[in-house]
Amino acid sequence: MSLNRKTALRLVLVGAAAASMAACASKPKPAYPTTPTTPAPAPSTPAPAPTPGPVSEQALPGSEQDFTVNVGDRVYFDFDRYDIRADAQPLLASQAAWLKKYPAVMVRIEGNCDERGTREYNLALGARRANTVRDFLVSQGVAPSRITTISYGKEKPIDQGSGDEADQHNRNARTAIVSGARTR
Repeated sequence: MSLNRKTALRLVLVGAAAASMAACASKPKPAYPTTPTTPAPAPSTPAPAPTPGPVSEQALPGSEQDFTVNVGDRVYFDFDRYDIRADAQPLLASQAAWLKKYPAVMVRIEGNCDERGTREYNLALGARRANTVRDFLVSQGVAPSRITTISYGKEKPIDQGSGDEADQHNRNARTAIVSGARTR
């Protein structure tokens, strides 16, 4: 095997390992509106100190992993709606700030829907969701030429389950990095 092929193979293996680690990274569950509850009484004895978690490598600034882990790549929508929820605005503002910091990065906004409704209706709703996110990022100073949109409708659910919780997960728009992110 030539030196260039060995180097290329090593880079592919390192990339695959990094992608694997990113896919396994814990992501916070989306915040959904809840009804207020009465707070639980304070415990009488102090809770034990948390044990330290596993040592992990920090994401390379400007990388796809940095964007996904440190900023967040997905916002959620209410049923049959495409307006930006109040809980999504800070995340999208963070996305815009990150994209302005890394001007070479190009993104694709992917609009998604839950399984209810016809294929055609969900494709149109997913497109409206993607365009709403795009418009928000542009209003925050991201150049429109850096953003494309696509609707997957109900064709690419992130939660294969059924019921309200799965539907809530599947009503989203994902900001996917297409090019320009740092890789090393």
